[in-house]
Amino acid sequence: MLANLWDVIVVGGGLAGSVISSRLLQNNTSLKILLIEAGEDVSTNTIIPYADNQALLVPSPWSWNDTTVPQTGLDNRVIPNPAGKGLGGGTIINSCGWIRGNENDFDLWASTVGDSKWSYNGQLPYFRKVEHTWNASANPEEHGFVGPMWFASVSSTGRNYPLRNTIKSAWAEAGLLPPADGDANDGTPLGLGELNENRKNGLRELASSAYPLAGVTVLTNTLVGKILISQVAGSLFATGVKLANGTEFYAKKQVILSAGAYRTPQLLKLSGVGPTAELNEFGIKQLVNAPAVGTGLADHMLLTLYWKLRPEVAAQGVALGSTNPLFAEPQFGDGVPADWVATESLPTDQLIAAITKDEGKVPSSSHPLLATKRSFMETLIIYAGASAADPVIQYNGSHIISTMVGLLPTSRGTVKLASTNPADHPIIDPQYFTTEVDKLNFRHGIQRVAQLFLGTPTGNATIEGETPADGFAPITLSSDDDYLNARARHSSENSYHPMGTAAMGKVVDNNLNVIGVKNLKIADTSVFPVVITAHLQQATYAMAEQAAVIIAAACKN
Repeated sequence: MLANLWDVIVVGGGLAGSVISSRLLQNNTSLKILLIEAGEDVSTNTIIPYADNQALLVPSPWSWNDTTVPQTGLDNRVIPNPAGKGLGGGTIINSCGWIRGNENDFDLWASTVGDSKWSYNGQLPYFRKVEHTWNASANPEEHGFVGPMWFASVSSTGRNYPLRNTIKSAWAEAGLLPPADGDANDGTPLGLGELNENRKNGLRELASSAYPLAGVTVLTNTLVGKILISQVAGSLFATGVKLANGTEFYAKKQVILSAGAYRTPQLLKLSGVGPTAELNEFGIKQLVNAPAVGTGLADHMLLTLYWKLRPEVAAQGVALGSTNPLFAEPQFGDGVPADWVATESLPTDQLIAAITKDEGKVPSSSHPLLATKRSFMETLIIYAGASAADPVIQYNGSHIISTMVGLLPTSRGTVKLASTNPADHPIIDPQYFTTEVDKLNFRHGIQRVAQLFLGTPTGNATIEGETPADGFAPITLSSDDDYLNARARHSSENSYHPMGTAAMGKVVDNNLNVIGVKNLKIADTSVFPVVITAHLQQATYAMAEQAAVIIAAACKN
């Protein structure tokens, strides 16, 4: 047994698990830490660091390649739901967007759980600790200069896209300007900000490489089957883990569950922590009645539209796929072909009407969606266009695309067990596009892109029109609500940003302890008690950095 005895066992070597394992050992080099990861070590992989094309990474051996159940809000389509599998987790397969989100998200988190350390200012030291900014003149109160995660703006990499100023001008004509301080990555993203990506010298950074794991014992290609929980003196304690192959490892101090928003609730339930009816269905002995485990799933829905350039504009070689030699320059292989991130709210009167339909009563001004200015929609204009589903849209420089990410979904879903086999995919049902607020958000987002391209002088001089999906007419400035809803139902996918399935205040306390089980903590996006209106990695890095401090203190006891 002594060979299997550890101080700390971390389940999941993704973003959070890598950060926590590395920081714990830095804090106390005498700790004996075991990090268990279901996927492989990809640190020597020669494809992943250079991969910009998500088709190379999703689906792939480095993803769990999950899918949803048929989504009633999306014409009963089954939606691919990738999640990173391997050391580094989501940092293996993400698009590298370095987007912090809205300070109001974190302040709502803090007020929801009654703990200021999870507010924006409470998390700010950890945001800074993570960062190695490209901008030597950045505000040091907001940004870090020596952290492990390097990030750069598009322009700082020398990617001078021909449509950069055109798109900026069109957004200005549509009424969207940069934030007052010019920095959309300091908690005030509303407006037009330059895209930032966490790449070092053009290459993606894996969390498991940027946070060194030397000194941590790492088991890869190893699946955990359950958390071992024992009763001692009338209390439940996590004492270790049992692998899917039956091997057991024991922890003297802490077990940390960092398996992600899908597999953390799956493992909790397999361990006897979860809703009574579901555990009874599978014959699992319930140790803790935790009805919120696997509920509250939120994810950012994504919609891509294809816009045909005017022939005279396309002839200038402004989009990838054209013969423009500019795009053969090496820097254009490093990053998403876009310049700007447009972040917008919703018209208040329309938002109030949508909330009223969803909740059956007129909301007060203190409603979380109304009390502060929230980030509802993110739009990127990407200077490339090709559709595998539509052969009309060729990769020849004739199209560009708009990608819209619904940042503040009010639809909530579930993660349930499919069986008692930990290798089986959980049943994932995000309930995409099932609330009036979410429908309003995408209708408004489509209308804004139509205004950008068809309703401004600069946009209208650039774009001939939308190339629609089969069976649809092109989007116009006068497209009605029913049509816009139908377009979103037909073509939306997801952006693999799941969160909230083991929420703070419901499943874990403010110090990440699983309620009802001592020495068991959760640190991944499942604990987010509110929606983070951004690509999740910055928020996850900051949470993991703070989690490491909390866990280090617990290990001293």
